[in-house]
Amino acid sequence: MNFMPKIFIAILIFLSSISFSYSQNIEVFKFTDEELSNLKVRKVRGAKNMTEYSILTVGGANILKAKVENGGSGLGKEAPIDLNQTPFLNITWKVEKGLPGIDEKSKKGHDFAARFFVVKKTGMTPLSNKAINYVFSSNSSIGENWPSPYTKSSIDYVLSSIDKNKNEWVTVKTNVKEDYKRFHNLNVDILDGVAIMVDTDQSKSQAISYYKNIYFSSE
Repeated sequence: MNFMPKIFIAILIFLSSISFSYSQNIEVFKFTDEELSNLKVRKVRGAKNMTEYSILTVGGANILKAKVENGGSGLGKEAPIDLNQTPFLNITWKVEKGLPGIDEKSKKGHDFAARFFVVKKTGMTPLSNKAINYVFSSNSSIGENWPSPYTKSSIDYVLSSIDKNKNEWVTVKTNVKEDYKRFHNLNVDILDGVAIMVDTDQSKSQAISYYKNIYFSSE
């Protein structure tokens, strides 16, 4: 099959390894111009356009802005996170322009204005890896989850919804180790990678979102 599910295109961009100290929170993206210039951006196969990623500084905080219309691309890196030490993923994000009216659970509507992947390598090929796609949904409720319409190896899990938090910052937390056990029946000790992606290649719409303060913590 020539088509590779777009979720793994973003996830498997693995770049620059990170050295971490588990005595503190583990920051996975610094959101600096230097970091962004060193990350490869991988376009979703078949998408017309790339997602535009840029760095903003607001109130002393670094913010990643993502904007896309009829397209999609992702940013990813290796992230050897010890989930026994720091199992909690913390994300602060905002959706300025979402994608209401699409069926996110279908192939024709599988777009998200903001999403964050975690991946565990479990085999020799990309499609054998297990991923969780944490999403800021435009149409589903917080807590909903379902297998990706492209592959059962990835689970979409709604952490935020524009129905509750449209165009405002919201911070979410989830236990990734417990999520892997719940969704994939896997006891994961070390996570392998993370990725950010914003895409509208199915709906042909426009989405605008922002990210800051993405880190893993012990509690």
